[in-house]
This record gives sequence, C-alpha cells and structure tokens, in this order.
Amino acid sequence: MPPRASTNPRGLLLGLGALVLVGGSMAGGWWLGQRSRGVESDRSHAAVERQADQLRQKLLDGGASEAEQQRLVQLLLVLNQSEEATALLEQLADQQPRRWQLRLLLAELHRQNNNRAAAERELRQLLNLSPHRIEALQLMALLQLEQGRGGQAQTQLKTLIENGRKPAVQPQVLPLSLLLGDLQQRMGQQAEAAATYTKLAAEFPRDPRPLLALALLRQEQGNSKAAQEALAQARNRQPGNKDTRLDRVAASWGINQLRQGKVESPKETSPATTPPNSERPAP
Repeated sequence: MPPRASTNPRGLLLGLGALVLVGGSMAGGWWLGQRSRGVESDRSHAAVERQADQLRQKLLDGGASEAEQQRLVQLLLVLNQSEEATALLEQLADQQPRRWQLRLLLAELHRQNNNRAAAERELRQLLNLSPHRIEALQLMALLQLEQGRGGQAQTQLKTLIENGRKPAVQPQVLPLSLLLGDLQQRMGQQAEAAATYTKLAAEFPRDPRPLLALALLRQEQGNSKAAQEALAQARNRQPGNKDTRLDRVAASWGINQLRQGKVESPKETSPATTPPNSERPAP
C-alpha cells in the first residue's frame, strides 16, 4: 500500500507534533512557520523587499547581528528567494553549530526544494550528534516515507526503541514509539500501530498520550465505542490535571460526558465525526 503521506507531504510532521509535544521546533515550524508572522504588518511586497535590501547591505558591510541575519532569512523566504535564504542559512548553521534548529530548518528547506539528498545529509549530521533528537527523526521519517522507504524508517525507529528499553525503559521511548505508531498508520498498518500504542500505554501508565493516540486510531477505524473508552482511560490518567487536548478531541466528537470522566453508552453517543487534522497525531 503506498504511503498516505504522499497526498499531504507535511501531514506526518505537523500531525504528530500535536501529540508528541516535545517542545522546541518542528522541522520548519520553528522558522518556516514564521514566513508571514513578523511581516504580517508589512503593507506591501515592496516594503518587504526594502527591508531585505537594507539587511543585505548591512550583512555585506559586516554589521548585521545574528538576529538581523535570521530576519533576513525570514524575509527571503517571504519573497520566495529560497536559494539565497538557503545559502545564508548554511552560513548561519556553520557559524552556530550548537543551534541545532538552524540545521533542522536547513534540512526542511532542502526538502521543499526537492533536494532530498541534501536534506538527509543535514539530518544525519544532527542525528550523529544527538541520535534521539525527535524533531530530526520526524523529518527523516517523512523524507524516507516520501521516497517509499517507510520500512527503513520503521527499522531505524524500532532499533532506537529497543535500545531505549535496556536495561529499563527510558523516557525517549515515549516520543519514539509515538512516531513509530504514526508511521505505521501512514503505511496502512493499523493493527501494528494499535499494538504499538497499547504496549506504550503499559510502559508509561501515567501518560495519557498513548491512549489518546489509540483513541484517535479507533475513531478513524469507525469504532466509536472503543475510541471513547480509550479517551476516557486517557483522562483517568491525569484526574487532577486539566488537559485541553482531551477536551478538544472530546468536543470534536460530541462526547460531553467525557469531560466529567464518564463514557457515554452507545445509545447516548452522538454520531462520530472525524477530528480535525490539528487534533490527530497521525501525520
């Protein structure tokens, strides 16, 4: 079965970000998401060009600060001058090797420019330094999936997960397994994804995210009763913590009683609707 991500290439990346919640940036979301933000007050294309020209000149004169160079990259992206933006970003990434977000963004730019080999090269540099960097692994999985190499991505993730279980389960197993389950769904392996989430829920008995992922999977499969049960179990894992993610998912399904920690009976359940993409972990 061909990867479903091919119809929505950013689906895997953006959808999973809503669930993993690892903080920081999501391959491009850190900066590419700023293409319009920060320049939304600019009144015209010409105004953006003038700002970019001023910063270019300051850069040539050697007086541009790091923040101004980053701003220039931002403006170049708004102006769709990706080659110049990429060249400047490569310079910034080399100058600031500890800022992994720069290299992550560089990889995303290469991907958007259909230079997947360059994108993978940047990601491998990141992963050589930090093998469990989830943002880099997400983008790497997306790249491999887009190229029909989802099996390779799964093998790499499973190796990292198994290593993270020895001698005891380590925290990184959680985001890695969520990514694996998401990837399995994208490849049409629903049963495997459910098994991944179920095992993860047992390994992290206080974390609601594996059960939330399972609930969304069951809802996509049309099993509303199982989805509600999993969602209620997720809520019960944090009885004293107001988790707005669970409320948003419940509201999108019309499950009002879930907010009080109760599961509706099948007769009371409103017809299920597919939750919006912003609420589903499986890009």
